[in-house]
Amino acid sequence: MLTDLIGSLREGDDRQALAGRVTRGELATLTHGYAVALREQGLSAGDTIGLAVRPGARSLATMLAAYHLGLRIAVLDPTAGPDVLKARLALAAPRLILADATAQAVAGRLAPLARRAHLALPELGALAPVRTIGRRLPGAPPPLRPLAGPPPAGFDGDGDAVIVFTSGTTSRPRAVVHTRRSLSAGMTAVHDLVRPVPDVPVLGGTFFVLLPSLAGGAAVALPARWNLGRQIRSLRPQAIYLTPPQLRAALAARVRFTGRVYSGSAPVSAALLRAVRAAGAAEAWGVYALTEVFPAAAIESTDKSAWTGDGDLVGSLLPGVTAVVGDGAELLLSGPTAADRYLGEEPFTQVATGDLGRIADGRVILGGRLKDMILRGAENIYPGLYEPSLHVPGVELALLVGVPAGDGDERVVAVIQPATGGTESAIRSALRDPLSRMGTARPDAIMFARIPLSGRSRKPDRAATSRLAAAA
Repeated sequence: MLTDLIGSLREGDDRQALAGRVTRGELATLTHGYAVALREQGLSAGDTIGLAVRPGARSLATMLAAYHLGLRIAVLDPTAGPDVLKARLALAAPRLILADATAQAVAGRLAPLARRAHLALPELGALAPVRTIGRRLPGAPPPLRPLAGPPPAGFDGDGDAVIVFTSGTTSRPRAVVHTRRSLSAGMTAVHDLVRPVPDVPVLGGTFFVLLPSLAGGAAVALPARWNLGRQIRSLRPQAIYLTPPQLRAALAARVRFTGRVYSGSAPVSAALLRAVRAAGAAEAWGVYALTEVFPAAAIESTDKSAWTGDGDLVGSLLPGVTAVVGDGAELLLSGPTAADRYLGEEPFTQVATGDLGRIADGRVILGGRLKDMILRGAENIYPGLYEPSLHVPGVELALLVGVPAGDGDERVVAVIQPATGGTESAIRSALRDPLSRMGTARPDAIMFARIPLSGRSRKPDRAATSRLAAAA
């Protein structure tokens, strides 16, 4: 799909690529120019580049140019901290680092200020040669400017395409490696799920959504940090992809949606999808995906709301994705959208998700993270089996967490984050029936609080929530 997208870009094409900012012709010129420039740096198929460039036309063009040449892209996350990033870069061993002015400022003279915003990069030049993408600050590394010249031949074949760092430590970083084949399969699956039509905008904050939409002929746009509602009213996008925290913030701001809305990267409750439909969306989808398998399953609001069984129904497996239940009831996935391996490790035969799950008629039902199990008395309690039932009207987020009770035992606490307008008394009343059906998993206490979030996708932080409950 990416090869076809690159081949479809033509200079002079005045159709929109990044809505209101860059045409497809301008994107073609940038992609061509960066491909020539990367070739002039002596890079060839199989080499690795580190990329620390904010989302936008230049980062998009740089990624497409690197893919065209068969380079491997290591995505650098400035929220990980300098020590973690040093370890990650040592593992990826890039021949060249491409960074924009913001990333360089975070790594250099603005580091103290940036750390207050939880942004930090190591001194990039000590790890590999650095070239500046876009505007260059005084004293910054030399620029990598798009160059004119004959178009470099495209790489034809498989091989590593992108490295995405996930968990791990400074002593043992963990990085997911997607090949050109798995990346293309994932993009195709997203394209078929989002169903973009040409010349109508798609709004999303991840290249896994934007690139398939561009390939389908749609213009794309990054979500506005401010005035998202005005942006949606102006663009009237056919499809929108936002993370659950972004959706909750939009709903709190009374944003009205258009078209189809998709959400993933963190648990997506039936209540959240219903609220999105009530706010104007024609369809509201939850997408189950991992960095290792993107995407794996999906479900629309109507089907998710109709589910009355135990656990979290995350949808039907997407074409080609296979799921089995392994030891300890862990969900194992495989298929064309699965990554090849963790960097420095053997290829996957199946991806261990870390999720407790089961399969029924091709649909995946999750029971929570295996590592999140709570031990109370002689009972093993898996929070994910019961948390969906806690999302009654007036509840924005709900977690079941364990709090140490001595002698290795735990108390079970339901931590409830009310939605705007939700009252504790109304929520307690609405919870009576769900709590009565939880059997031995019924919580010892209910606590109302704002649930901490963490990570790039702002997932609920279960460990921090447990500490919050213990302190209370």
